[in-house]
Amino acid sequence: MPRPAKFTEDQILDAALRLVAGGGPGAATIGGIAALMGAPSGSIYYRFKSRDLLLARLWIRTIKRFQQGFIAALGHDDLDAAALGAALYNVRWAREHLDEAKVLLLYRSEELAARWPHELGAELATLNADVFTAIRDHALRRYGEDSDGAALRRVIFALIDVSYAAGRRHLIAGEPPPPSIDDLVTETCRCVLGINQAVT
Repeated sequence: MPRPAKFTEDQILDAALRLVAGGGPGAATIGGIAALMGAPSGSIYYRFKSRDLLLARLWIRTIKRFQQGFIAALGHDDLDAAALGAALYNVRWAREHLDEAKVLLLYRSEELAARWPHELGAELATLNADVFTAIRDHALRRYGEDSDGAALRRVIFALIDVSYAAGRRHLIAGEPPPPSIDDLVTETCRCVLGINQAVT
């Protein structure tokens, strides 16, 4: 019977995250991760074929963790409160999880799927499915059926595009999105979706 693994996948990814946060992606070498964990390099290679695939897995894990909170915010019973909460979630999450937010800048899903079609392709193909379903359901609740998709595009712009653009330049500079962005994201979301100022 094989011995149980001493280190879990999450422990390895957590160590990689610490190194990426401290020194950028180049700092997250297999040797560096192993040293940080007090583990032999073979333990890392046992779970991940390469450093690049390890970082890709870290990116996917980060995306999934982010999405859980976004979907939860969008699930609020009050339609307008759900929209405002989801719109603000992106920048607030990045502010509170700066290291993980930086990881999201490393890749695009299309690049990873092309590079590792067998290892990651199936997972990447459905990575955004739950988020898309939540956004589509919100658009249906707010606008009803929309044959040309204009309502869905409006919701995506208000809940995702605005906050992503507002926070991205700060993350590229290595800094958290400032709290002043929250009011701008909120104002834009209200305007795009026609939300009453009384809703908070």
